[in-house]
Amino acid sequence: MDRTNATLTALRRILRVTELHGKDVARSVGLTSVQLRLLKLAHETKDATAKSLAVKLGVSQATVTALLDKLAARCMIERHISCVDRRQKIICLTDFGIAALNDAPDPMQRNFAHRFGALEEWEQSMLLAAVERIASLLDAESLRVAPFLTVGEIAGECQPITPDCDESQDQ
Repeated sequence: MDRTNATLTALRRILRVTELHGKDVARSVGLTSVQLRLLKLAHETKDATAKSLAVKLGVSQATVTALLDKLAARCMIERHISCVDRRQKIICLTDFGIAALNDAPDPMQRNFAHRFGALEEWEQSMLLAAVERIASLLDAESLRVAPFLTVGEIAGECQPITPDCDESQDQ
């Protein structure tokens, strides 16, 4: 039972640090970790569309569209009709979106990816196998999830206090 408790404690620490980081992001910029990651990806991607972002994030286009709707409601992004294909809408960050990116804390997921990538290949494989086995022990192998360190639904919302979109047009 000692190893069971130690394993459960380690899992709880992972869940807790993920939750705390999400709250830190929400407190500092009023976005979920996933919304922040989508905002960053849209900023880095030339001619980003909902479909191209969904492919890069490994989630459905409907999920990305829901997240983009929330970002648009907070005046973080704008959608513009593509000059190349008028059926597509290009995602562009507003000044508020860029400010949110600049004000956000360092993403925990990026730090993890950097440290994990620095491990030897055999150690990465061992950790992946262990985590997949834990997911199996928790009957979680059938869940369809995106590769995000976050708690809850990725399209979940966080209600920050944001400026009125009309005010941003005056600046």
